[in-house]
Amino acid sequence: MNTQTTTHVHAYTDGACKGNPGPGGWGVLLRAGHVRKELFGGEAQTTNNRMELMAAIMALESLRKSCQVQLFTDSQYVLKGITEWLPAWKARGWKTADRKPVKNVDLWQRLERALAPHHVEWVWVRGHTGDAGNEAADALANRGVDSVLNTA
Repeated sequence: MNTQTTTHVHAYTDGACKGNPGPGGWGVLLRAGHVRKELFGGEAQTTNNRMELMAAIMALESLRKSCQVQLFTDSQYVLKGITEWLPAWKARGWKTADRKPVKNVDLWQRLERALAPHHVEWVWVRGHTGDAGNEAADALANRGVDSVLNTA
């Protein structure tokens, strides 16, 4: 009899940037049953898209075992990149349809590796419309920006 049960996780992710490029932050709210975990961080010089990617990466990399994950993002860039564009980029040697290098390839590859042990359902949510999980992730991303600005 299999006594292991799969952990179901809701991961709310968001990125923020003061200027684009500029100081940026990422935020993650993880919920599994009654357990809630908040993560955030930032970089002194980055872009909003990089911070959106980092939020998803950090959400997945923080999970210590294989999980069933519902990952919520307000980033069409992250959602379409991972669900639509990635296979074609890889087939073309990490080039776009017009044969230009894929931007943020380092993070796309890292995200792909972070996905490996998990079963992830990607869910798009409209940002700044009152979704509690998205609002919490947004606040954490802004804390990530503040953490960078306060150390500069």
